[in-house]
Amino acid sequence: MKRWWLLFAQTVTVVLGVYFVVLTLKPAWLRVSPASIALLEAPAPAPGIVPPGSMRVAAQAAAAAVVSINTSQAMNPAHAQDPWFRFFFGDRGQEPQGGIGSGVIVSNSGYILTNNHVVEGADGIEVIVNDGRRATAKIVGTDPDTDLAVLKIELDKLPTIVLGDSEALQVGDMLLAIGNPFGVGQTVTSGIVSALGRNQLGINTFENFIQTDAAINPGNSGGALVDVNGHLVGINTAIYSRSGGNLGIGFAIPTSTAKMVLQAIVADGQVTRGWIGVEPNELSQELAETFGLTRKDGALPQGVIITGVLQNGPAAQAGLRPGDVIVAVSTQAVRNVSQLLRLVAALKPGQQSTFSVMRGNQSLELRVTPGIRPRSVTPRPTR
Repeated sequence: MKRWWLLFAQTVTVVLGVYFVVLTLKPAWLRVSPASIALLEAPAPAPGIVPPGSMRVAAQAAAAAVVSINTSQAMNPAHAQDPWFRFFFGDRGQEPQGGIGSGVIVSNSGYILTNNHVVEGADGIEVIVNDGRRATAKIVGTDPDTDLAVLKIELDKLPTIVLGDSEALQVGDMLLAIGNPFGVGQTVTSGIVSALGRNQLGINTFENFIQTDAAINPGNSGGALVDVNGHLVGINTAIYSRSGGNLGIGFAIPTSTAKMVLQAIVADGQVTRGWIGVEPNELSQELAETFGLTRKDGALPQGVIITGVLQNGPAAQAGLRPGDVIVAVSTQAVRNVSQLLRLVAALKPGQQSTFSVMRGNQSLELRVTPGIRPRSVTPRPTR
């Protein structure tokens, strides 16, 4: 019995010794594999199959043509020498100021659409293509009245975006906004058409915005708003925000406007619009009573009332008077001030057009020869 006990003790001692040696030198040998569990995993999608509801095709089709824009503006020498400016902002010398924005390549010739406020006052403009290439851009022309600008870069094999039909959009249609928010790099956000024909926002002279809840933030200005096919339907321009960030209310200039501006700037370097020299207002009950326009049934006539006429301007020369209500321009009905501005702007300067007018209870047809609309400075939108 003693012999067996001694053999047992020696065996245990050897086993423990081997265990501690292995534990010290090769601890991995003693690790126990965790228990495996059976998981239900989805099969890998077949190549080329797009998941239901995905907008990847639209994003891929448009993203390559959306560029980032960096601008620089030299410090005003007068500011650098102004003691009050130096007191509040420090001695900044001639340090240039920078800005960021986005743009859309619309031609393989290098033409880029962006916002006027992105490049306004810039001394230097650098465009960064999505493939990493960089180029210095020159301004072909700007149109402050619509807050659009056309740039040009000299690079070969440029990707271009397909222009879509913004007039075919309906509230509820899916959209993607592509740009360079806060300078973090190209970003794609999604949303829907929240409203169409937004105007009287005080952003531009000619307002006909697409409203969307796709996230638009500082740096997105000038970027692309695209439909489910990846076609350009708008140029992202402004947001409604109390904090400077996205609140789900963004505005884009429709391609119907952008295309007209692009073609005019490329052809002539500027946009030439018609102008008749009047001060239009929405027709209210008070104005109708003031100018004796109230009907017997109490209804207001449809149209826009003219409350001021520039002396010797095109409208005055044609016989238009304060109190007249413009009902139609070249057979197109006029319903509000924004529409009147767009219709008059579309007229060719120097070419007579017919204006249908209500003067009291009298209907008149006046022949007006538009002049060239003066360029204006518009407020700077939040970008």
